[in-house]
Amino acid sequence: MRPSWSYRHVVTLEETNAVGNVYFASYISWQGRCRELFLREHAPGVLAALGDGLALVTTRCSCDYFAELSAFDQVVVRMTLRELRQNRVVMDFEYVRDGEGEVIARGEQEIACMERAGGVLRPTAVPEELRNALAPYGAEA
Repeated sequence: MRPSWSYRHVVTLEETNAVGNVYFASYISWQGRCRELFLREHAPGVLAALGDGLALVTTRCSCDYFAELSAFDQVVVRMTLRELRQNRVVMDFEYVRDGEGEVIARGEQEIACMERAGGVLRPTAVPEELRNALAPYGAEA
């Protein structure tokens, strides 16, 4: 198993639907939260650069669901690096019921590193700080 970066999440009522299970879009939101918390902890310079023209644009995301979660369940969201090329980063996500190890869902997300210049987004290389931060979580780690 590849090394992963993870965070623990407690499901709240607002993340559930009328039936009582977690609404499907919440899993995508958790991908974003995992990615952002990773940046906060491992690449704070990238977060600072977001206010200075850098844009991390989500170009693709998905999630496959295997079991249900309900309010107040605890889930560990694990993120690993699948691929890093030119201006793109592809990350895999695994959602595991905390304490039981049951895989609830798996997802992926691709982001493109872009630079805002004159009101236009242009591709830019993945920042070195981000490359270095993600390296331990990649396939070659």
